Amino acid sequence: MAQTTEYLGTGRRKSAVARVRLAPGSGKITINGRPFESYFVIEAQRTMVLQPLARTETTTKFDVRVNVNGGGLTGQAGAVRHGIARALLASDANLRSALRGEGLLTRDPRMRERKKYGQPGARKRFQYSKR
Repeated sequence: MAQTTEYLGTGRRKSAVARVRLAPGSGKITINGRPFESYFVIEAQRTMVLQPLARTETTTKFDVRVNVNGGGLTGQAGAVRHGIARALLASDANLRSALRGEGLLTRDPRMRERKKYGQPGARKRFQYSKR
């Protein structure tokens, strides 16, 4: 039995986590068992996900399988992008400068701020009443 080489990458964005597997192939992308086009229906999210592959010109070289959970669709798209970039780096270390130049290897640190006790939200305060 021939062993196929798979490259793994974990991407995170907000509260979304994506586990990405790259295998040599024809460029087919599957997310949570669904075709890429049916999972991310918004064009901006598709562009975001394909950015690392387009930047390194490896769109037709790898089949991408992704398991992603947590967060919303935009956060998941960012997590998938981060995971694909990391998996590409695992496949070829020479791609680091191309990926780094676009900022694709940097994890976006912005997170939701926690709600504070005694208040209705993270920043919102109760309305001041003079009398």
